Amino acid sequence: MANSITRADQNTYRPDTRTTPENYTTLGSLISPTKPDNREILVRTYGDQGLTGFIELTGAKKNVATADEVTWWEEGRLHKTFAYTALTSAATGVLSGTNLHTALRLNDVLLLHDGQRVVITALTGASNIAVKSLTGSNTSVINSGTYNGAVIGNIYAQGTNQPATFYQTSVTSRTNPLFITKEVFIVNGSQATNIGWVNVDGSYLWYHKNEMDARKRFMNQREMMMVFGQKVSSGTIALETGSVPGTEGYFQAVETRGIVADVSGGAQGTFASMSDMDQIILELDKEGAPSEYAMYVDRRTSLDVDDMIANGIATQVTAGLPGQFGAFNNDANMAIQLGFKSFTRGGYTFHKHDWNMLNDATISGLNTSGPTYKGALIPMTNVADAKTGERSPALEMNYKGAGNYNRDVEHFITGSILGHATDGTDVARFNYRSECNLVTRAANQHVVLK
Repeated sequence: MANSITRADQNTYRPDTRTTPENYTTLGSLISPTKPDNREILVRTYGDQGLTGFIELTGAKKNVATADEVTWWEEGRLHKTFAYTALTSAATGVLSGTNLHTALRLNDVLLLHDGQRVVITALTGASNIAVKSLTGSNTSVINSGTYNGAVIGNIYAQGTNQPATFYQTSVTSRTNPLFITKEVFIVNGSQATNIGWVNVDGSYLWYHKNEMDARKRFMNQREMMMVFGQKVSSGTIALETGSVPGTEGYFQAVETRGIVADVSGGAQGTFASMSDMDQIILELDKEGAPSEYAMYVDRRTSLDVDDMIANGIATQVTAGLPGQFGAFNNDANMAIQLGFKSFTRGGYTFHKHDWNMLNDATISGLNTSGPTYKGALIPMTNVADAKTGERSPALEMNYKGAGNYNRDVEHFITGSILGHATDGTDVARFNYRSECNLVTRAANQHVVLK
């Protein structure tokens, strides 16, 4: 019959009914009976990776800014200096220089580069001045060259009038634009509900880790901009949308107006001996520097400073001296708890601290032969504003704000998941924004190590 089915046909049609051994299998071949041996702790392979702390630990004050740039005032030198070219005359010395007639006055007593003290006896030529030695000699022997001199006073004969002109201490106005920095992290609704294998601060939602990383990256980059930023010398930089004037970072401020120390002789390529430190101290003395400094350095420099302290100057370590801890409420233990190691030299107390920003292999540590910047010395004191008299820390961080709204660190979420409904997109967009800058006051008292 056409529709008949034989036993052989049935076996072919339903092979699962056969009782031969090849149709049997073990449970282990169907599913894995062993639960994966998962370690849920997230390994911090590169440590904390946080680069912030420099601004806070150096006492930088936070202030609200109400304009697109911050203006502050710094007074100039109280005493008068001038540049001159020395000439020699048979009867008297003649000093030549730019605008010496307007820069100096008759009867001013000058201290020259070689230690001679001379008095201005006449204004001659286009801008020259005639001088005679205070020793009474008719001939003032002056080496030829270009030098700097100082006005140390004046001297007048009996019955003469007061000076016709006066000196005035200059006040310099400085400005620094605020900069806007932004970051974003986006997760869609499906990924926001997935459970991962790793425990991140008590959560197994993997997007939590990415969101925390985005926030930390934003805070790191915000601080790096305040340290490495540069201000456009004039005008602005054209971006794809809009233009910006840049912002003066800490390093640019000190390189422009402060002390730059080249330290490159030690075992790690930095401080070779205490004489390197002494050279810096001598420069600080010239600038009327305060007696207490935070010394933020990379690891190479930190090791050399440790060697420097250990090699013959153990008695200079603060532990054996009445070192100053004004920045730490005069409490040495507080300095230690915050990670500072202190020592005293030449009347100055230095609180050394590692600067992670300069050690990080993805930042300044990219250069394996040593970073361009090796550290900085920051005065831990208040400086007085020349115009207002207000005393403020040497570093000041400013952020835009008005009323109850400020742009220090803004964090807001847009999208339509995780309880937010600002638009119809199936995402949560984590937004970070800040408008801020760093003001470096009295940069002449700061030191950058290179």
